[in-house]
Amino acid sequence: MEATFLVTSNTADTVPLAYPVADDLGEHPGRALPGWSAVLAVLAAAAGAGWVLWRAAVLPVAVAGEQLLPEPPDRAGLNGVWGAIALLAALVAFAVGGLCRGRPGVVWVLTRHGAYRGTVRATGLLWISPLLVRRRMDVTLRHWRSSPIEAVDSAGTPVLATVLLVWRVRDTARATFAVHDHTRYLREQVEAAVTRAVSRFPTDDFRDGGPTLRDTDSLANSLTSGLAADLRPIGVELFSAQPVRLSYADEVAAAMQRAQIAALDAQHRRAVLDDVLTAVQETVRGLTDRGMVQLDDYERKALVKDLTVAFYTARGPVTEAPHKDVSRQSA
Repeated sequence: MEATFLVTSNTADTVPLAYPVADDLGEHPGRALPGWSAVLAVLAAAAGAGWVLWRAAVLPVAVAGEQLLPEPPDRAGLNGVWGAIALLAALVAFAVGGLCRGRPGVVWVLTRHGAYRGTVRATGLLWISPLLVRRRMDVTLRHWRSSPIEAVDSAGTPVLATVLLVWRVRDTARATFAVHDHTRYLREQVEAAVTRAVSRFPTDDFRDGGPTLRDTDSLANSLTSGLAADLRPIGVELFSAQPVRLSYADEVAAAMQRAQIAALDAQHRRAVLDDVLTAVQETVRGLTDRGMVQLDDYERKALVKDLTVAFYTARGPVTEAPHKDVSRQSA
């Protein structure tokens, strides 16, 4: 079987990945008949068997003196009767053996001698040749929540990420034959995609305020686009990959909590100081604009210093800023 390679690149700064994909591997409709055709065949075979037995005078024409069947015009010999009965019985077994039920969201993948023979998506009572091997496959919309995945962000900090996937099987032929187990493949690809996406940014940036993993929309878009490309060769369609929880690993949770508290406290102090300086600036401008005081540079600096101390003291001691437990903060 010849194979080509589908090359996918999740982001501009990631290494392209290549997956072998068979050219002739793709879903196509399988052969199936309405179930009523098999039921009619069974009834016809039963009627034929009754007629053969009646012609061979095997069936009683009267019971307890009551005439049930007319007398056969000429009694046929028993030669060949049982052969005809066996042939009709085999026909009934063949017809009954192919009866199956198609349900919405579940398809039949057909194979014979290991070769793919099509997919039946019809619903209701169906007849599929019993010479074909039938395998059920769920094609409904499914969701899967991963267990916490261990990863490392761009700063080298170990984190735990939990992802919720919404997906379905779109091409049953590829999902069956392109990979040994498409659900196991999906879970392993999720772990690899989370590791790649998390390693691009820090979990938190306490100083510069740059892009971080707390931007769940950006992280979800990166995961969805990357996983969709990885799962396409096996016939799986991915709708979304949403990070539902992002937390620091236990060994660094306490240290990162202290770092965030310190950053929040510094930010709070800086905000208080900015408010005080703004108030001092407005006060000095008001005094000089109204001509209430005439200040040289030395006097202006002294006044600014005194007003800053007074306003800052009037605000009271800077309390510790409220903080959240980042060790268990979800994305």
